Amino acid sequence: MNIDFIENILEDCKENLAVITPEKAYTYEDIKQKLKACQLYLEEHGVKSGSVTGIYADYSAEAIALLLALIERDCIIVPISKTVKNSHRLIEIAQCENVFDCDTGFDCDTAIGTFAGAKENGQDEIRFRTTEVKADHAMLLELKKKGVPGLILFSSGTTGEPKAALHDLSRLLEKFKRPGKSLKTISFLLFDHIGGFNTLLHTISHGGTIVTTPSRMPEAVCAVIERERIELLPTTPTFLNMVLLNKLYERYDLSCLKIITYGTESMPEHTLKLLSAILPHTVFKQTYGLSEVGILSTKSEGSDSLWMKIGGEGYETKVVEDVLFIRAESAMTGYLNAPSPFDEEGWFDTKDRVELKDGYLKILGRTTDLINVGGEKVYPIEIESVLLQLDGVLDARVYGEKNPIMGNTVAAEVQVASHNNSRDFIKALRNHCGEHLEKYKRPVHFFLTESILCGDRLKKKR
Repeated sequence: MNIDFIENILEDCKENLAVITPEKAYTYEDIKQKLKACQLYLEEHGVKSGSVTGIYADYSAEAIALLLALIERDCIIVPISKTVKNSHRLIEIAQCENVFDCDTGFDCDTAIGTFAGAKENGQDEIRFRTTEVKADHAMLLELKKKGVPGLILFSSGTTGEPKAALHDLSRLLEKFKRPGKSLKTISFLLFDHIGGFNTLLHTISHGGTIVTTPSRMPEAVCAVIERERIELLPTTPTFLNMVLLNKLYERYDLSCLKIITYGTESMPEHTLKLLSAILPHTVFKQTYGLSEVGILSTKSEGSDSLWMKIGGEGYETKVVEDVLFIRAESAMTGYLNAPSPFDEEGWFDTKDRVELKDGYLKILGRTTDLINVGGEKVYPIEIESVLLQLDGVLDARVYGEKNPIMGNTVAAEVQVASHNNSRDFIKALRNHCGEHLEKYKRPVHFFLTESILCGDRLKKKR
């Protein structure tokens, strides 16, 4: 079976804590019993092997048990977070034949079932419905024919309709069979994100503990870290910058953190160096992964360095004209609603521009975010890192503005505190950039705001 190795963990670690929520703590034995209840429910309600099944969920004991039961049944799983606003469209694109709602905040169609033994309190209900959809996409049919579990992950859809990446989940599961550390991990990255999915399976596969948080805002997360003595925080640079600016490391004891992993967007060098000095006993590790190819192994040059080595078993990398390409054994089968992004030899263009040094690479930014100023290349993260060095700057987002002479000029949206005088502060920004940036890199226009510059996932809006 696909989850034999996880079932062994459930038995071997049965007295260990598997999941801690604000309401209750669950042992691996509890998860094992919930898994059995889920398996029985799937059987009784005719959820067939290979069926495309959506899960509305955040992290919970019920959602984890359901996920494992669906994997064991070789279903094609579509995790959907409660923060997603176009969930019904995602269900359509994925051709979901069944939908489970593990979050009572969702307004799904009338529920036609509740898991036996799952409703222990008002928040533990799992609702189920079938759809009228017949999953007939050629790639879905091929995966069903192979008799292996699948996974569909969606892109953010910031530049159009979200792309549905279909994975052969049996390939992704192989990496979790290898030995690894057992850590108490906070569930920061969402359930439907490749990083969040990877964190969940890695933690459960190695007998660790998943700790949920009622909110992913910095203060709430830091409170959970202190109270539960969290060892691993997987997060985003935007979140870490908010921790730094609000000096939450002074208000909460974060010394328990052994590792902070960061990814999903570029990290300002200024932020990393300050945090690594503030938390000297914590290892800061940059991660790298994409919905299309999975999560690669990484090794940072140092806790305060943006240079890293990437790759690992089953992965090949190459750099062509400063852009990173990846070939992976665990790469997705393809998009359900877009052309294949792989070339004839199986290489995937990440669109990440990189710099190389002695076997290490540094991510400079996305090719789509690159600003061409009169033929000169400007990377937003470099400018943002400089802006963050000025007192009073809470965050910054740099982008290009069309210009008839230069092609583009640089502009910056800067988050500031309410007491800053606009005219004086913009003058200070110009002087600061004049001291630290070449002329073509300096923002021509500054726009001040008191609003945060990130979305629900604590990732900067681009």
